Amino acid sequence: MFNCVISSSITLVEFVMCILAALVLGVLNSLVFSFRGRSSGNWTRTLAMLPAIVCLIIMLVNGNIGAGLGVAGAFSLVRFRSIAGNSREILGIFASTALGLACGMGFLGIAALFFLLIALAQLLLTVTNYGEAKGSCRRLRITIPENMEYDGLFDDIFEQYATSHELVRVKTTNMGTLYELTYIIYLKSADVPKAFLDELRCRNGNLNIICGRVNESEKDTL
Repeated sequence: MFNCVISSSITLVEFVMCILAALVLGVLNSLVFSFRGRSSGNWTRTLAMLPAIVCLIIMLVNGNIGAGLGVAGAFSLVRFRSIAGNSREILGIFASTALGLACGMGFLGIAALFFLLIALAQLLLTVTNYGEAKGSCRRLRITIPENMEYDGLFDDIFEQYATSHELVRVKTTNMGTLYELTYIIYLKSADVPKAFLDELRCRNGNLNIICGRVNESEKDTL
């Protein structure tokens, strides 16, 4: 079952078998890593197609050192022309690459077993919210007058509605007459309570308050 299906010289049947296996595993892998995630269509299609592309490259290299060095150089160029994603996207790309490598070397049984194990682990960790901070992560911007001391100004309100909070930026605005405070907070509820915003408005003199979601890629750095 775990033997290599490719002979010394690749036949048409072996080529089609490996490419089809890479495509099927790539599509399944894209579904797994898109589960409960906000993924773009381009990224999902990339995960689906990547194993087949890697599979073909490995089959063409097939022990040729010169071709292998050329492929490594091409991959390095692609790396610097691409935008780094969040940790989930990077993990999905590595998984797709590993599937393509296994299929390209003819170890279809190992590729299938690896996919089953990695898919089971990924789905289990996603369903159980493993490693997720409790509450809803939000970016909160609060404007206050320049004569108001901002250190600890809203701590009592945060303790009531949030599990944690951190002041990440202080910015002067309106010709220095106002301060804009930026917090990263984890609310106890999934939605932003109206009472929470009302208490903040009363504290900052009814100046601007902006509360929005934090991107998945930004969460990795928090």
